[in-house]
Amino acid sequence: MTSFSETLKNATWGEHEAAEGDSYLKELMGGRLSPLEYGAMVAQHYFAYLALDGAAATLAGHPVAGRFVFPELYRQQALERDLRTVYGDGWRAAVAPSKSTRTLVARIEQVADWPGGYIAHHYTRYLGDMSGGQFIRMELQKIYGFGRGGGVDFYYFDEVASLPRFKNEYRARLDALDLDEREQRRVIREVKLAYQLNTEVLAELFHIVRAAA
Repeated sequence: MTSFSETLKNATWGEHEAAEGDSYLKELMGGRLSPLEYGAMVAQHYFAYLALDGAAATLAGHPVAGRFVFPELYRQQALERDLRTVYGDGWRAAVAPSKSTRTLVARIEQVADWPGGYIAHHYTRYLGDMSGGQFIRMELQKIYGFGRGGGVDFYYFDEVASLPRFKNEYRARLDALDLDEREQRRVIREVKLAYQLNTEVLAELFHIVRAAA
């Protein structure tokens, strides 16, 4: 019998690949964006993670969602260091959520009282950050010369002893969820939507940087 984590991965692989193939990421990984154009993505991450980690803090005591609350993963402080590195001390005045980011944030807040919805968005972001995000970090360090302390701190999970072990434990917790078939399908749909909304954030960024070129 296929585990839920494997079913979830297989059912959303197309959305995952579409996100990885986004034009903004291709430009970024190709070294064709300025530090400020890179900073635009960091800023959108910042607003998304304020919502996601805010929902986590609220759900910490929940019997189901609480098993997917990991304070050691919270990204706010790391993102603030990255934004300060890119924009300087006045970074707060330089950043704002885009239209697509506001849509993503609104959806995270909308489903925050549904454990499956919170888990869907948490899974989509954090498992990706711990997997392909590590390759992105290494490439960004080569392109922009960022080191620890700001620039790419978002991708460092220093409070996690082993990313592979953590991801295995995360998948085990997914498999331990007591979800009937209907609820599994509902969570899968939300993960697909989460990928779509995150991809739309990158698509909007691509249009912005190309319009400025």
